[in-house]
Amino acid sequence: MSRLRSHTERHATEKLGWLRAAVLGANDGTLSTGSLIVGVASAHASQGNILIAGLSALVAGALSMAAGEYVSVSSQADSERADLAREKNELAHDWDGEVKELAGIYQQRGLDATLARQVAVELMKHDALGAHARDELGLSEATAARPVQAAFASAAAFSCGAVFPVVTAVLTPPSYVAGGVSIVSVIMLAVLGAIGAIAGGAAPLKPALRVTFWGIVAMIITAGIGRIFHI
Repeated sequence: MSRLRSHTERHATEKLGWLRAAVLGANDGTLSTGSLIVGVASAHASQGNILIAGLSALVAGALSMAAGEYVSVSSQADSERADLAREKNELAHDWDGEVKELAGIYQQRGLDATLARQVAVELMKHDALGAHARDELGLSEATAARPVQAAFASAAAFSCGAVFPVVTAVLTPPSYVAGGVSIVSVIMLAVLGAIGAIAGGAAPLKPALRVTFWGIVAMIITAGIGRIFHI
């Protein structure tokens, strides 16, 4: 006897939201912390000062990412709640108008007028606010703004990226810190660029080269600043 198997498709676009945040956070952690350590090390600071600078960059960067993401996503959540409140009020005072509006959306997607209205009526009988939130406002449970979750995720991603240059600075002799951190940071940036591209369904070479190039530019500039303000 043959069995029917459920067909599940996975698309790259399903990952783009969290993937973009994770890769950008780790990339920022590696690049900003690594560049700072390279700049301080190029100024011939002691290993203790280099370590303090690196740890401070890690903690401050992670907190900054968390705070920025929390504020940004909280604003998004406020906007979503306001939109839902307006939609709820419109449903309470102009039901027929909302049916017509939803049917118009389905017509634009290819349904004829009769079927579009029928679909709109049936969906609104089941969950009017949910139907308008999804098809009119583009909101769903999967894409809902979660400020606390976003803040912790951004801080964790930044820290994961920043820990590599910090550990390298700890394990490398003082005279080789700038070079060692530069090499490790550039390798990490290339890996992150490739991971982001592969997980997103794209070829890895160009993204890896792009992020590596800008990482090298940033470290050359910070190393130059360190040498200019040579202690």
